[in-house]
Amino acid sequence: MSNTRNTSQSQRSQDAPARKPSSEHSPEDTEGDDIEQEDTGRRAEHREAHRRRPSTMDVLRGARAQLQELTGMSAENVSSFEQTEDGWSLEVEVLELSRVPDTMSLMASYQVELDPDGELTGYRRVRRYERGRADAHRQGGR
Repeated sequence: MSNTRNTSQSQRSQDAPARKPSSEHSPEDTEGDDIEQEDTGRRAEHREAHRRRPSTMDVLRGARAQLQELTGMSAENVSSFEQTEDGWSLEVEVLELSRVPDTMSLMASYQVELDPDGELTGYRRVRRYERGRADAHRQGGR
């Protein structure tokens, strides 16, 4: 019985593929492992960055709140926004001076710059107007 067991064990070891000692691995053997590890690392970094990155709505709400805190004026709405290489660029409409009737209140548009995390890095007033006034529309390139 012991001979049978030894014979079947030696048969299995002969059928198993030969493995190279770790010191004998060729560059081709490890190249696939390196690429797989890099790919796994990139995916993990992407997931982590995505988790940390605020949503678009969080960025818009945060921009209004930060501008309002800095200027002391009521940020009424975000009229435009875009994601840039450096973060975010928004135009925020602000109530600068409340008047009666409300259509005579003074409004302003502020260009607001944010970093990728949604933190305000700068702002400037780009336009001031009465609430009830529309922009003049140019016709025919005049």
